[in-house]
Amino acid sequence: MRSENVSYGVARIIAATMLLWLGAAAVCAGQGKTPKPALLVLNKADSELAIVDPGTLKVVGKVKTGPIPHEVAASADGKTAVATNYGQHQDGTTISVIDLGSQKEIHRVELKSLTGPHGEAFGDLIGPHGVEFFDGAAWFTAEGSKKIARYDPATNRVDWVHEIGENRTHMLVISREGHTIYTSNVNSDSVTAVVASADEKKWFNTVIPVGKGPEAIDIAPDGLEVWAGNSADGTVTIVDTGTKKVKETVNVGTKHSNRLKFTPDGKQVLISDAGGGELVVLDAKTRKEVKRLKLGKGPEGILIVPDGSKAFVAVSGDNKVVVLDLKKLEVTGTFETGNDPDGMAWAE
Repeated sequence: MRSENVSYGVARIIAATMLLWLGAAAVCAGQGKTPKPALLVLNKADSELAIVDPGTLKVVGKVKTGPIPHEVAASADGKTAVATNYGQHQDGTTISVIDLGSQKEIHRVELKSLTGPHGEAFGDLIGPHGVEFFDGAAWFTAEGSKKIARYDPATNRVDWVHEIGENRTHMLVISREGHTIYTSNVNSDSVTAVVASADEKKWFNTVIPVGKGPEAIDIAPDGLEVWAGNSADGTVTIVDTGTKKVKETVNVGTKHSNRLKFTPDGKQVLISDAGGGELVVLDAKTRKEVKRLKLGKGPEGILIVPDGSKAFVAVSGDNKVVVLDLKKLEVTGTFETGNDPDGMAWAE
């Protein structure tokens, strides 16, 4: 009888050990080490950041954010990401600060009166769009408050706020020298150039009327032009950065231009058409269409890798990310990260 009890006890220990091992294996399968470089993808409907190995196209980890994040950017050292938590109806009031090594949200910064955080920039290089890290700080738009602001991760606080005063200040890009910020103001049909004084203590606005519903925006690698994709009239407005005036308006035939990105060599421009389900590729010099690719329902975020070899396009309506070979201008694959993917960043 005693030997039977001992055998039963040993069997239970073995079974419990196997369950623990299987559980640990399952966790490891879903949460791996953050690669370098890493592709970061926000899944809006899941309120999370997916960390993807760009070599295998496998999700190695996921991090919960605040409600419905729209844009993300990574610091120049690839250690930190900041996501803007836009909310359901432009009512978000937080940004999520994420440690990419531990794959954890380390701060959820309350923005108080800055509502609808959206476009962002972060680091020493121009970010993917919207949010940018620049000079070690994260710069972002507060769409509902008609402002832009700067978050310093070293002090964990917002240390600068600037009034734009236009409706739905959606995205921003920063000139490479850091003295000029351009915002797209969707409901005011304008782009604002925000220029710093020599000592950077004061910033001055120049409002530039453009097409209907400017949403997408990017600055050319040579810094000479800013392109704004107008979501409501199928055009792109090209602004001369020297004069801060409209240089040209090009009809690109989009139904809802969502994002616009220059290739690193400045030769081509990619525009995601969320309304038409397409990606439009333009020759930046001639302004002519090079190719139009059907991608699926609701193409939105665009991320071009630094060497310009390929691009990732988030097709939100189909819950997939498309891989595009930029040399051949062909789709080479798709993968899934979660529900409603949109904003993306590259962490090196």
